[in-house]
Amino acid sequence: MYTTVEDLIAEWKNEAVLTQRVLDELTDESLLQQVYLEGRTLGRIAWHMVTNIPEYLTEFGVPVPKVSASNEVPSSKEIAEVFHAVSAHVVHALQENWTDETLKQTQKAFGRIESNATIFMGLIKHIVHHRGQVTVLMRQAGLSIPAVYGPSKEGWAQLGVLPPL
Repeated sequence: MYTTVEDLIAEWKNEAVLTQRVLDELTDESLLQQVYLEGRTLGRIAWHMVTNIPEYLTEFGVPVPKVSASNEVPSSKEIAEVFHAVSAHVVHALQENWTDETLKQTQKAFGRIESNATIFMGLIKHIVHHRGQVTVLMRQAGLSIPAVYGPSKEGWAQLGVLPPL
């Protein structure tokens, strides 16, 4: 759990770098990849992950500029660029508006009383969840997967090692 805003920002920055690596590998063609016919496309999931950040944080009192979440998924380049901008806005908003004491304050979130630290941790977990979905769809679309919490198949190959089973 985060006890200082500095720790929270450090975690945010680390996760943002990992997410940015994934989003930077997307192609416009890959955005159409689906797990099943009625399922969301890779592009829809990636765009949701990006546009949800300001919606989520604004709901819980962190002023981050909203992103137009139109029904059309933008290009892969725009998804990556908007994520980069949103991530920077989050860092700035936390530095300007939150204190270590703010992390301990509670509010109602999803029908429960939660600390702001717990609410923010929920956002990071939401991003990690969707980042995992995106990487699976990237693999199905034939894209290389960047290292996230360890080497991907491509990363192991660069190391001259067979990936573990």
